Amino acid sequence: MKRAAAEILREYGPFADADQVHGVTFDGCHVWFATGDRLNALDPESGETVRSIDVAAHAGTAFDGQHLFQIAEDCIQKIDPKTGRVLSTIPAPGNGGDSGLAWAEGTLWVGQHRGRKIHQIDPETGAILRTIESNRVVTGVTWVDGDLWHGTWEGDDSDIRRIDPQTGEVLERLDMPTGMGVSGLEADGGDRFFCGGGASGKVRAIRRPKRAAQPGRGTGGK
Repeated sequence: MKRAAAEILREYGPFADADQVHGVTFDGCHVWFATGDRLNALDPESGETVRSIDVAAHAGTAFDGQHLFQIAEDCIQKIDPKTGRVLSTIPAPGNGGDSGLAWAEGTLWVGQHRGRKIHQIDPETGAILRTIESNRVVTGVTWVDGDLWHGTWEGDDSDIRRIDPQTGEVLERLDMPTGMGVSGLEADGGDRFFCGGGASGKVRAIRRPKRAAQPGRGTGGK
């Protein structure tokens, strides 16, 4: 397993009226981050919050190229980012114990926090298609260049790890500084991860290690 210290490129926030940052996603232009009762769009270049949607936003966030998906307690909402309207909901597999959310291979990938699992689910019905076991608490989840990454956070220890999507084996690990946690996680398709910072109220950009794309695995759907 490769292991290195996470390289923090930039911190955003803390933000007004945002005590917690939960899920994060990237729509190719803005970083969307969940703060409990709102989804907020952040310009990662200027650092300014340019828009907010009033919607329950308690955990992971994802973007499929057209719609936002947001975990709200025991369900996953499909949201039109143009209008902010919730178009539909499906049950979340953890029944309130879910954390991260990602879009890849035409499906949703849901991190189950205390269950230490990642579920691939049908975005129309919520049916579980397969499950990957982890040996740590799972927070944010993201696919990029055919690789599956997820955040972990237990006590003061947090990291971002690349795992084998078939076996759950940890292949690479980026250790966060002590006391600095990862709640949500999303890759920008380039050299950055965007990470929710939980109760710090911050979003952080972290350098993603370079790796060649591997055909046959999931893609970020961006």
